Amino acid sequence: MGIYRAYKFRLYPNEEQRILIHKTFGCSRFVYNYYLNYQKENGVQKSFDLCKDLKELENNYEYLKEVDSCALRCSIFDLEDGFNNFFAKRSGYPRFKSKFARQSYRTSLIRSTYKGKEYSNIEVDLLTKFIKLPKLGKIKIRGYRDKERIEGKIVNATISRDATNKYYVSVLVEEELLVEKVTPTSIVGIDLGIKDLVVTSDGIKYGNDKVLMKYEKRLKRLQRKLSRQVKGSKNYLKTKEKIARIHAKIKNYRKHYLNDIANEIVDEHDIIVTEDLKVKDMFKDKKKAFNKSLSDACVSTLRSLIEWKCKIKGKYYYKINTYYPSSQICSHCGYKNSKLKDLSIREYDCPKCGVNNDRDINASLNILFEGLKLHYNLVSLV
Repeated sequence: MGIYRAYKFRLYPNEEQRILIHKTFGCSRFVYNYYLNYQKENGVQKSFDLCKDLKELENNYEYLKEVDSCALRCSIFDLEDGFNNFFAKRSGYPRFKSKFARQSYRTSLIRSTYKGKEYSNIEVDLLTKFIKLPKLGKIKIRGYRDKERIEGKIVNATISRDATNKYYVSVLVEEELLVEKVTPTSIVGIDLGIKDLVVTSDGIKYGNDKVLMKYEKRLKRLQRKLSRQVKGSKNYLKTKEKIARIHAKIKNYRKHYLNDIANEIVDEHDIIVTEDLKVKDMFKDKKKAFNKSLSDACVSTLRSLIEWKCKIKGKYYYKINTYYPSSQICSHCGYKNSKLKDLSIREYDCPKCGVNNDRDINASLNILFEGLKLHYNLVSLV
């Protein structure tokens, strides 16, 4: 099975390399905006024709020749993807890029052979902790200490700078992965929520740390301070960076926590079943506090992580119907109690069999049973 995997490293460029990275950011943004405006006036054209015109544009704007030419062509391909997504109704009309937003550029791998020896413009050496990039040369990197080399073929690299002035490179690699489906010996149903992020049919609960709320007071204070400062001043930029650092801390904590949960669940079970939640629909007609808690929980991200890890480890992953009333059905006798639509009821006695049910554990057991049906239907078709 062929898969694409991205390896993200922290970059440590010297002053000369940093200047060239910023020039490439600006030139890539200029090319993207130039051809977006051109196509607005003259109609949408193929990226192949625009790449031909790029040579003339470079002659008119000499500074474009200072940076990586592959990065400029990638900007044109990115613009084409934007129009394709717009026509397929997956996104809105492409917008002009701003120098105040996230800065990044992508460059493609080019291989060549000279006197029987192969060369490429992108190379990663995890032993010496250096990466070679077009025009930039060798740059020190950090990350993936447990690996000696990257398996597979490098496709491209994306260089970016975040709001905290840290530089990163994401290397996209095409790998050939031999995945054999495991023989299932265990199954787990998972109820995803806000009070507890994950409740399994084994009775294990993973709490929702609500990391955003821990930093909410500090963020509000800094945002009020920022609103009073002169936009663009040194103090304004310092406060803005402090806010960005807090958001980066929240993002990294969530990423680490969700990966730990996903790894533990997938490693311990062969069949994993979750609800097919429509998270976007859950934001509609809800209170502001609920939306904030739902956003902080990152339920959709966790589900995607579990699905991906099951795919590469040969495990089985199933999603049950969105509207399946897992919380309303008693997992012992099958009686459906419509009164349980009230989310404030966390524990109850079944009116039919009298069994005391924990709302979330009961829901996860029902999800497990539905997952078993899906699995047996799949096995019978094979």
